[in-house]
Amino acid sequence: MSKSFKLNNGKTIPSIGLGTWKSKPGEVYDAVKKAIKLGYRHIDCAAIYENEPEVGNAIKESIEQGIVKREDLFITGKLWNDSHLKEDVPKAMEQTLSDLKLDYLDLYLIHWPIAYKKGVKFTQKKEEFLTSEEAPLLETWQAMEALVESGKALSIGVSNFGVSNLEHILTNAKIPPAVNQIEMHPLNQQRTMMEYADAHGIILTAYSPLGTKDSLMEKDGVHPPVLLENELLKEIADKHGASTAQVMLAWANRRETVAIPKSVHEHRLKENLESEKIQLTPWDLREIARLNEKYRFVDGTIFTDGGSPYTLDYLWG
Repeated sequence: MSKSFKLNNGKTIPSIGLGTWKSKPGEVYDAVKKAIKLGYRHIDCAAIYENEPEVGNAIKESIEQGIVKREDLFITGKLWNDSHLKEDVPKAMEQTLSDLKLDYLDLYLIHWPIAYKKGVKFTQKKEEFLTSEEAPLLETWQAMEALVESGKALSIGVSNFGVSNLEHILTNAKIPPAVNQIEMHPLNQQRTMMEYADAHGIILTAYSPLGTKDSLMEKDGVHPPVLLENELLKEIADKHGASTAQVMLAWANRRETVAIPKSVHEHRLKENLESEKIQLTPWDLREIARLNEKYRFVDGTIFTDGGSPYTLDYLWG
């Protein structure tokens, strides 16, 4: 059974979860089935990944086959940018529950603090955005709070929120966010956010905890770094008889952050879960701390370029 961390509402979240972002159709069903059999109890989903029906089939079958009970699973969903208006939040939740074949989610997150008009998946056209005045984050949050009151979500939180947007919600919330899911790995250690979250009882979940090969396009003629091939991490991994991926996941959990690595391969799924057994030394932690470059694979410009009313300062500030 994997380790878990306590949320600010007394519930617990498993420290290692399965990410389902960019998992291809067919593959994600198999990955979820294998993961649950191996002992994963935390599955991270989102409407915009467009694979929730398949994930739902895998969860439903795993429960029906007696491999796991629903109450032993921790399922996260996310509200997409086109459903921020208060009347759209419950509809988006109903769609996610229907797709995942569930009666409730353990955690529901606002995916980005960015709002689109209904039906928009991605855009840089000014007329397809809703401004922060047209879709106030506080109203979206109040609709999220109503989901807790109705029992549809046991916990609620946010994703890709900087300190100022978190502060805005926390100052006015009846139910404080339990989680902020952000990009976090040795090249982007998020120390400011860690201090803020720690002070306010918010658990951080790291997406792309191993970096990502999905974003390895050149930026200004420079190739992004490949974390799995980092020499220092390889050296630490060799010392522990582990993989570089296991070292990064052990590091994430040592910082009391949740990690949701994505894999569809059984041996990697197993390896990722077994990272909890690795005990990093003070030297390992000190050396990994030196890797911090505040490097983002997901830099947010897709939401702020072109005609967007939002800025990177709004997003990450």
